Amino acid sequence: MNITLIGMAGAGKSMIGKRLATRLGYQFIDPDEIIEKKMNLKLQEIIDRFGEDRFLEIEEQAIVELGPIHQAIISPGGSVVYSEKAMRFLKENSGVIFLDAPFEGIERHIPDQSKRGIIGLKKKDLRTLFQERRSLYQKYADITITLSEDPNTDAVLEEILQKVPRSHSH
Repeated sequence: MNITLIGMAGAGKSMIGKRLATRLGYQFIDPDEIIEKKMNLKLQEIIDRFGEDRFLEIEEQAIVELGPIHQAIISPGGSVVYSEKAMRFLKENSGVIFLDAPFEGIERHIPDQSKRGIIGLKKKDLRTLFQERRSLYQKYADITITLSEDPNTDAVLEEILQKVPRSHSH
């Protein structure tokens, strides 16, 4: 059983994902890190250099190329939900959990939006993007965890562990 965490940048996907992986003894996979290593560029540089559409293709490819994964916590970038192909792969290979953080919390966690490599910010402000993506996150989520503005990580971990169906090894 794999778990994918989706949600906006600043929702705590990486932090919660890493803690969850440690708790379960799973590997932690961050497709954004894979992309940065492969291209030897920061996400924002990739977006600036190649454009948002190309970045979305690169992101989709990085996810589909994960191939068969076992006992992994996957924490893709917030824009992954723009790719039906990537989301189909993640839904077939993992339980998808939406970390639903309130806008105020997101805004506070991303003080410098220009450097976070957030797709869509060139044309829309963060709130518009948040609303647009939220419906996509909800569409793809198997489980939604509602976060407070300043969530307690331990409580969030417990809630995830309670809601995730445990598959037993045969």
